[in-house]
Amino acid sequence: MYLWLWRALPGPRWAKTLQAVILGLSVLALLFFVVFPFVADTFLVEQSTVG
Repeated sequence: MYLWLWRALPGPRWAKTLQAVILGLSVLALLFFVVFPFVADTFLVEQSTVG
């Protein structure tokens, strides 16, 4: 998968590295600001009981 992504990105090595870092940070931001709050509201993790 990573090899496919590396080959799909255009430009020289430094540009591919920069694009990969930006892409990774974008996915991380999407998870933190959209996916994780949705999951926390939907599943109510704080109200679980372990016994």
